[in-house]
Amino acid sequence: MVAKLRELEEVSKDTQVQQMLAVARSRGIETAFDRADQMAAKCPFGSAGLCCRSCLEGPCRIVPNGSGPRRGVCGSDADTLVARSLLNTMIQGASGHAEHGREVAVALLKTAEGLAPYVIRDVGKLMRVAKGLNLETEGKSINEVAKAVALAALEDFQKHEGVMNWIEYRGHQKSREIWDKLGITPVNAHLEIAKAVTRNAMGGDADPLNLLLGSVTMGLVDGYSGLHLSSDLQDILFGTPKAVKFNYSLAVLDEKQINIAVHGHIPLLSEKIVEWAQILERKALTVGAEGINIVGVCCTGNELLMRQGVHAASSFSSQELVIVTGALEAMVVDIQCIMPGIQQVAECYHTEIITTMPHVKIPGATHVNFEPEYADEAAREIVERAIRNFAKRDPAKVVIPGGAVEAHAGFSVEQICEVTAKINADKPLQPLIDAIKDGTIRGVAAVIGCTNPQEPQDIGNVTVARELLKNNVLIVTTGCAAHSLAKYGLMNESGLEACGDSLKALLRQLGQHAGLSALPPALHMGSCVDNSRPLDLLSAIADELDVPVSSLPAVGSCPETHSPKALTIGTYFIAHGVDVHVGVDPQVSGSNLVTRTLTGSREDQGITMDGLFGGKLIVESDPVKAAAILLERIDMKRKALGI
Repeated sequence: MVAKLRELEEVSKDTQVQQMLAVARSRGIETAFDRADQMAAKCPFGSAGLCCRSCLEGPCRIVPNGSGPRRGVCGSDADTLVARSLLNTMIQGASGHAEHGREVAVALLKTAEGLAPYVIRDVGKLMRVAKGLNLETEGKSINEVAKAVALAALEDFQKHEGVMNWIEYRGHQKSREIWDKLGITPVNAHLEIAKAVTRNAMGGDADPLNLLLGSVTMGLVDGYSGLHLSSDLQDILFGTPKAVKFNYSLAVLDEKQINIAVHGHIPLLSEKIVEWAQILERKALTVGAEGINIVGVCCTGNELLMRQGVHAASSFSSQELVIVTGALEAMVVDIQCIMPGIQQVAECYHTEIITTMPHVKIPGATHVNFEPEYADEAAREIVERAIRNFAKRDPAKVVIPGGAVEAHAGFSVEQICEVTAKINADKPLQPLIDAIKDGTIRGVAAVIGCTNPQEPQDIGNVTVARELLKNNVLIVTTGCAAHSLAKYGLMNESGLEACGDSLKALLRQLGQHAGLSALPPALHMGSCVDNSRPLDLLSAIADELDVPVSSLPAVGSCPETHSPKALTIGTYFIAHGVDVHVGVDPQVSGSNLVTRTLTGSREDQGITMDGLFGGKLIVESDPVKAAAILLERIDMKRKALGI
């Protein structure tokens, strides 16, 4: 029996997505939304975390309702199976971001050695990072300092004792004390990932609580070898983001230009593609195009928009619809969140899918290998391929929706402090602290993460944000959630209508110091790896107040998560004592022990994340209910602080 496809309005409230999905269906083109509808009912074993494939004795399944086997062949019970399943998910998430960090560190090293065609664009950030790592800078050249920073970064994938350099540098001391006491502080990213794989193998770790602590270690690996390290080094190479205006939506594609979409997460090659698009502009004119238009998808798009002002076309869920416009000459992908389905869609058009990383390929796609030393050659080849593809475009297939949305991005911690310093130059964070203390800002929420084809696109992200904003909660945002908030006007001045009165007044005041009529209600802080920035901001505020991060009225929310990375990022926040909401089932319901440990309050009997770290997991699919719970947690922490 063929499953009934959802009506367009059930897929997304975004009329552009509805329009392009209708075009795809009319042409017999299958997208992720259709494949989601075609899935059979979800497996009750997998959904509960009760299916184990760790060895060849199984697969073993423990019946969720208790009427069947209670243990696998080896003797593992439901608690162990669910904890192992969660750890396996965490390994995937941490690995992706750790590899991102390592790639950028290698690029910085080769740049410092004169082997890669990049330049250090933020020398001030380089020197601050070097100082934070206790590296010698006196009498050293820029490249010598950059090399020392790069080697310190790579040491976080190599050292066999001690603590990761980036935790020594960026880790909040009061949180560090808890991690050290529990023995979960990472030594190096690759070592911890290997240990996690080993403990998860058949005959390994069977203690569910110990396995859950292993998941927290994966969150810290993600947070420090992935998020902090990547953001710091990318700022050094490409510049620390500052406020920039850009457009969001499928309407950023241009029928008269050669369109190239850059998609993925690592900006090393995409930065060069922007450069070579400018160099080869005249060549584009010779094939009848009016120019070359670079657009962003997912987090590579976030990286480029906040540093280059490149317009963003799509988040994760609707990435295939960028191709369905019929106006895309090439989609260039690197790593993470790349749907293999883009190739099948591209085969219905003239679009060329170009993979660039040797460990991430798609059958049927073109591969142009990227290495930092040969970044110029790869970028030039890609742009020239797109130029040649322009002649293959079928004008009859071109359908570009109208109506781009203007948005503001690039609110790094440095940019925020630059604005607030105009109010208090000696203590730039004081205006925010005062606003939190007097209730102008009720709390701070990071609305982050994904979109998910199984969910109504953008609705969870936007609803949670709006519910919090009207209650005077300041929003910072990253990743595909930022795309959601941008398209619904929450990243421009018009979004002030969603805010409570005191927050609205503060955003107008701060906006005047930023050269805007008002700051947007949602401050775009970057891509997935830039989730280090909200934590840096919270850590700095906590230091000013001399309290743990866990004491602050701050929360995180990922209403539409799909990726293991989102769970590791959330765990990284929980490890610092920040409550984290997810709106999609994290697949742990098969174990009461695991569920209680993750979601229980510190008053509950037994060990809980809240009791250990001061923050917990909140699972709630209804975004309005989720926002209400987050407000309760914010108020609880305000009361504990006496504000």
